[in-house]
Amino acid sequence: MTDITFSQLKKNCRREADTAPTYRVAVLGNCATQHLAAAIRGYAVEEGLRFVMFDADYDQIEAQLRDPGSELFSFNPEFVLFYICAEKLYTEFTETADRRHFAEQIRDRICGYWSMLSKKSGAKILQFTFAEPDDGVFGNYACKAEDSFLFQIRKLNYLMMEAFSHSQQAFPVDLNGILSRAGMDGSCGGKLYYIAKMPLSTAILPEVARQVTQVIKTLTGRFKKCVITDLDNTLWGGVIGDDGLEGIQIGELGTGHAFEDLQRWLKELKRRGIMLAVCSKNEEAAAKLPFEKHPEMILHLDDFVVFTANWEDKASNIRNMQQTMNIGMDSIVFLDDNPFERNLVRENLPGITVPELPEDPAEYLPYLRSCNLFETASFSEEDMQRTRQYQEEARRVSEQENFKSYDEYLENLEMVAEAGPFDPFQYPRIAQLTQRSNQFNLRTVRCTQQQVEELAKSDRFLTLSFSLKDRFGDHGLISVVILEKADDATLFMYNWLMSCRVLKRGMEEFIINTVMETARREGFETVIGEYIQTPKNAMVRDIYERMGFERLDETHFRADVSRFEPMKTFIHRQTG
Repeated sequence: MTDITFSQLKKNCRREADTAPTYRVAVLGNCATQHLAAAIRGYAVEEGLRFVMFDADYDQIEAQLRDPGSELFSFNPEFVLFYICAEKLYTEFTETADRRHFAEQIRDRICGYWSMLSKKSGAKILQFTFAEPDDGVFGNYACKAEDSFLFQIRKLNYLMMEAFSHSQQAFPVDLNGILSRAGMDGSCGGKLYYIAKMPLSTAILPEVARQVTQVIKTLTGRFKKCVITDLDNTLWGGVIGDDGLEGIQIGELGTGHAFEDLQRWLKELKRRGIMLAVCSKNEEAAAKLPFEKHPEMILHLDDFVVFTANWEDKASNIRNMQQTMNIGMDSIVFLDDNPFERNLVRENLPGITVPELPEDPAEYLPYLRSCNLFETASFSEEDMQRTRQYQEEARRVSEQENFKSYDEYLENLEMVAEAGPFDPFQYPRIAQLTQRSNQFNLRTVRCTQQQVEELAKSDRFLTLSFSLKDRFGDHGLISVVILEKADDATLFMYNWLMSCRVLKRGMEEFIINTVMETARREGFETVIGEYIQTPKNAMVRDIYERMGFERLDETHFRADVSRFEPMKTFIHRQTG
């Protein structure tokens, strides 16, 4: 839970930075939402963002959605938050005859709202789950009685989770979870609801705003990718160098159980696609010993993409690890029981997240869970392979030292790429790549899965996806190019993005060669590229010129198809 107050968030609204990344956010509710909108706008400032807010009038959801000329659509939001409060649903529930199907009726109504919005707007939808107040009519029997409000509201939350899983445009904000953790009695509006139709107390609004902001941050490509952890008194109790293998605390007994559960949680993060790494002041052999020999360790050496154990300062080690993994410092979470080490890393590595772990190891995991550091807007099978892919990359880097020249090394990798139009099987991964890629992203166009499908089916666009493999392993889908038919003679590079895992392998050249071949085959004479600068994509500011394009102005570049000379690359095209 956040410590910031609603009063502080209101003050934040007066100090927004014009230079901060700006997003248009609309709030629609069947209740009063003005304080909620102010809290969200204020919390965005805490995260270095600027939200331009549209707060619809009270209970105007359908009026705004049905009118193409409404204030909502004139505002042209990028995100729309729906808040249908349980308090108003209770009144409706008591007046309905078919109470046993009340949850299905509300689910269908909300999905109808989503459909109305998506027909007129490409905005991403955020939807609150429902508070679960007990009206006390049935007592504990409410959990069994289908005619009870508690039964139907809990059923509705389950039905909404199913609906989220089938929607590419809608994303949950778990209001019920927030209220459950905070205590519903003190978090709901009470008297405020009867006076002003405000279902949430001002005390809980900052935490609700934090969760909304985190979901939006994730949808705009800001999320955590890696946990770097200390070892002694962080992943196990005790000091391996002093206490020996038998003396450290890990396992079912005593404090060891807390460390075991922390490791189990980290292993689940790894499965979800979060990379794990070790940074420890230790002798390397001693640091690795518990992972190799201790029978109750949950984590093992092959769970880590980088393992650093030496006596250098941790800030320098983490900086080297970050460069090896090729991710932003703001994508890293660092865990360490030692306050000195935490402060050293915070002061020397701006952007990194360093949770202030409690003194008691039994509180580590509850605290980390409450921080909600690993918000995500997607999950795919490829996420589960991320650790393996980075381990393979480490072997590639090590292999490079055996060759006299970089070209010789690239040729020896035996790289094979596959290129083709978007395939329905790839839609989830393509959407995820548009949401996650920040550094090699020329225009930073974010897409939902539904929008990817629409682009693939549109006659106005040509789509290309690229996969790469070599003798060390399969990188999977690593790049996306979307080409817009600007006119009969010109293709515009609507978006080009690529995973940084394959930089400087010749993949950029292979992609441009494929783009120009596609343009020639389709009868186009010119390809226009655009670079839109963001705080994170400076590395590709001159990519078009390096690929043989002519600069037209500060942001636009042109290549003539007939005069284009294919770029040198050691990547071979997949055949068959």
